[in-house]
Amino acid sequence: SRRAVSTLPPTIRHILAQQPSEASLQAHGWVKSVRKQKRVAFAEVSDGSSVKGLQFTYACRLNVGASVSLTGKLVQSLGKGQALEMRAEDVRLLGACDPEAYPLQKQAHTAEYLREHLHLRSRTNTMSAMLRLRDRLGRSFHDYFQSQDFYNVNTPIFTSSDCEGAGEAFRVTSSIPTSSQGGTPSRTTSELEFFGRPAFLTVSSQLHLEALSSSLARVYTLSPAFRAERGVTHRHLSEFWMLEAELSFCENMEDVMGVVEGLIKHSLNDVRKTCEAELELLGATADADSGSDTAQERRMSPLELCETLGGSSASSSSSAWQRMTYTQAVKELAAHDAASKGASQFQFRPRWGAPLQSEHEKWLAGSLVGGPVFVTDYPIDLKPFYMRLNNNEDAGNNADDTGTVACFDLLIPRVGELVGGSLREERLAHLEHAMKKHGLPVEEYEWYLDLRRFGSVPHGGFGLGFERLVSWVAGIDNIRECIPFPRWPGKMAL
Repeated sequence: SRRAVSTLPPTIRHILAQQPSEASLQAHGWVKSVRKQKRVAFAEVSDGSSVKGLQFTYACRLNVGASVSLTGKLVQSLGKGQALEMRAEDVRLLGACDPEAYPLQKQAHTAEYLREHLHLRSRTNTMSAMLRLRDRLGRSFHDYFQSQDFYNVNTPIFTSSDCEGAGEAFRVTSSIPTSSQGGTPSRTTSELEFFGRPAFLTVSSQLHLEALSSSLARVYTLSPAFRAERGVTHRHLSEFWMLEAELSFCENMEDVMGVVEGLIKHSLNDVRKTCEAELELLGATADADSGSDTAQERRMSPLELCETLGGSSASSSSSAWQRMTYTQAVKELAAHDAASKGASQFQFRPRWGAPLQSEHEKWLAGSLVGGPVFVTDYPIDLKPFYMRLNNNEDAGNNADDTGTVACFDLLIPRVGELVGGSLREERLAHLEHAMKKHGLPVEEYEWYLDLRRFGSVPHGGFGLGFERLVSWVAGIDNIRECIPFPRWPGKMAL
């Protein structure tokens, strides 16, 4: 016998896309608002599938926040604000909601208040719109990589090394001793090492992706990453999601930057076509909070950003995003700083050999370029051990010249760094030297060196901060509103 195929009732998004009909429909959701008149009462219900909810008439007692199951007919609405509504024939209360105790009343709430109610904040219009946008961006990643013959792979959360070598990893130990001897178990360090060696939460999937790319030439993953950074800013999280990719047989950094640019343009164009209502709602919210914008850097609305940079619409720019070297960037920053003729324009004075600070990155992308810009070829001392050494053609005659590496950061307005990538050092001797220079225990990376011993190839890759992309596209300044359950130093609700 054939197995029956399960069919689910339509979501409110699908219902609102239909035409009025005498056919009976069923809808489910949570009551967003109620409006009572003399002879009839109206309520709006949402199941999170669209910006607009479904209005229906009812005769029973309902409160905001309650969950209901509706049965009725879809009809043309005679009221303002919606084209369709449901003439409910049956309203079944699934879950009551005490209006006196419900934390999400109809009035607006601050971001800080909603962070104290993380388990409910996805019911707000802005957060649900952000989550749908985030979902669509993730789907667009898979579509683009599939079109370029990349394979989606899964990398471990537990790792035995700190990929970045910056010492910002979370150490993982077992709360239960492994000793099986009688008596009171002791909690020695070795017993708490569940894997028999130190373990960490991953800061990056790059090294594991490099191993996989030595057999599947193009791989990527969208995975959680963890950084034990103590600094508390609106740009950083302790737990976040990162899109990372590695591609073998890649000898030119332009190949990697081309993949990054193509990926982001594809994603912007995709959400422009599929999330227009979400982009408009988020844009209205961003406009209300845009008092911090400077006159030099006009904020594009989310919809305008996608139309302008998406690459496949009449109003979009098809030209490649600008490239400049780190040395050129420092010169531009220094010239701007010198033009002030007095107090520095920046808290940190730009200097060759020093890291670009967030204020520098935002000025380069927002004020100098007015859009995304790839900054390439950073000094070797600013970057991790695995980046390929350049031939010093970009370092100039600086007295502090220690060479540069074939790397790039993609900087975007308002956010700063969105993507970091590089060619990887495929030459065994150069990699061994770099590891010793960074003070890394070579014996723990023997497997990584084996990738250079046995059929090494030129290759490169990148990592993209997912929440930062959501922040940029949605026009949300604080990254804590770009993830369902944010974690940062001193705060881990739920």
